[in-house]
Amino acid sequence: MTNQLDHYISNHIKSLYRHKLFSPILYMILLIVLWIIFPIGTILSPKVINEKTSLDKLYKENDRYVSITLTDLKFTGYTQEVLGQTHGYYYYTIQDGCCNIVLLSPKTSEEGLPNINKVTVHAKIQTATKSYHTLLSKIAADLNWTDSGIYGESSSYYISEPGFRYGFSIFLILLFACSGLYAIFSIICYFVYIHFPWLSPPCQQLARFGSPKTLLMQAEEELATLPQLATEDMFITEHFFIEISTDGIAFVPIQEIIWLYKHSTLHKFFWYHFNISYTLCISAKKHLYIQCPKNLKSDIDGIIDYLAEANHDILVGFNEKNRLKVDVVILDEMSMVDCKLFQALLNALKY
Repeated sequence: MTNQLDHYISNHIKSLYRHKLFSPILYMILLIVLWIIFPIGTILSPKVINEKTSLDKLYKENDRYVSITLTDLKFTGYTQEVLGQTHGYYYYTIQDGCCNIVLLSPKTSEEGLPNINKVTVHAKIQTATKSYHTLLSKIAADLNWTDSGIYGESSSYYISEPGFRYGFSIFLILLFACSGLYAIFSIICYFVYIHFPWLSPPCQQLARFGSPKTLLMQAEEELATLPQLATEDMFITEHFFIEISTDGIAFVPIQEIIWLYKHSTLHKFFWYHFNISYTLCISAKKHLYIQCPKNLKSDIDGIIDYLAEANHDILVGFNEKNRLKVDVVILDEMSMVDCKLFQALLNALKY
């Protein structure tokens, strides 16, 4: 028994955060993969190219967002419609026998100018779609070209100014950055909690009663030597109540507990009732609240009886009378804090 409970709380804290490490690490891997597959970051510094640059090569190298200067653009007579609104105007330019298709925004093209001598735009290189091939066939007919001729002289990619969605891409970049920083922060914290369990949240919530490290060592020593009551995931030692389960880890000095009660939860699927589980609720001084869910009624009743016997000041049972008494205790604590702050302010003013 002693060997099994040696460093029991610390070992469970380490195990808890080892399991939690998996999610942020997996998320970071997913972010990196998405960042590589969808080069959103290049929108911040689009590659500067000219109209003779190979779009095929750029697309394959993930340089999708570019700044390009185009000359001698001619309107094809065709537009791109989205939800009944004109989204862009298709132009073509022929340089060194190569035909490039360009989709310009209504503002840049001034609602479809017949010719544009020169324009510099931020655009996205997009792959050909079925509508793009249909467009090429129509342009070939208008220019008295054959389909094979225009396909041979044009790229399978085209330049789209409306495709350069700056605002949406910035939102995605911020989403990537914020969630990635949060994941990195979580990974760092979890590593710290694994190596220094007393810095973890279950221990740090005891800072209101004293040194978390000291209280953790005391609780572990008492649990390892002589636990006075034990259920499947709840323990009572000489000075501590301890709860260790898959739902969380918590422990609190018995003398700091002011209220105990239980409530039941009916588990059902549609009309079929599976079972009833019970949750032990603990209110302690200095605004510490602990819930121990999914326990047996007999276990909780035994814990409540033992704690009430160990500390006769503990209120037992959920009722209005006890709730009002707890509110009075909390208000008294807040008044004491306000008095201490006021006294500290007076002392500071003296100097």
